Amino acid sequence: MGFIGDSIDSLKSMKLRQAVEQVITLGMIVSSALIIWKFLMCVTGSESPVVVVLSESMEPAFQRGDILFLRMGEDPIRAGEIVVFNIDRREIPIVHRVIKVHERNDTADFDVLTKGDNNDQDDRVLYAPGQKWLQRQHIMGRAVGFLPYVGYVTIIMTENPIIKYVLIGALGLLAITSKD
Repeated sequence: MGFIGDSIDSLKSMKLRQAVEQVITLGMIVSSALIIWKFLMCVTGSESPVVVVLSESMEPAFQRGDILFLRMGEDPIRAGEIVVFNIDRREIPIVHRVIKVHERNDTADFDVLTKGDNNDQDDRVLYAPGQKWLQRQHIMGRAVGFLPYVGYVTIIMTENPIIKYVLIGALGLLAITSKD
């Protein structure tokens, strides 16, 4: 009958207690993932400790689909470091190299200018209108490590949402109907 038919038959034969146990187990898995994410946020000091490179702008240092691990410490940002930043009114973080840093003597604040390694010009064209520099609040973290190409799964699911919904639905159905 196939996977879906067998899953539906399994759901029909499941007792209420089994169904509740499966839903609780699924909830615990999701909760555990969120707890791990929050723990990583605390340890790394970054609002997003893991990001996926979405474009070719950082080649050859990073390829599209690489996963970057971020850390945001108290150390000052230096020219040459690779940072991930958000721009006002843009949802997607950008991974680029710092090319200039202006530290303010009167405070611990700084301004940075970034550029993709594979781009011809700096990122001022990407910044919000009238913005010439990034400040500390724009920086999500600095790259401290990476896994090549592993993030392509995320890119595929983002570019083809139907794949994401089918995968999530199949995994949820599998989790609920498994007998163990």
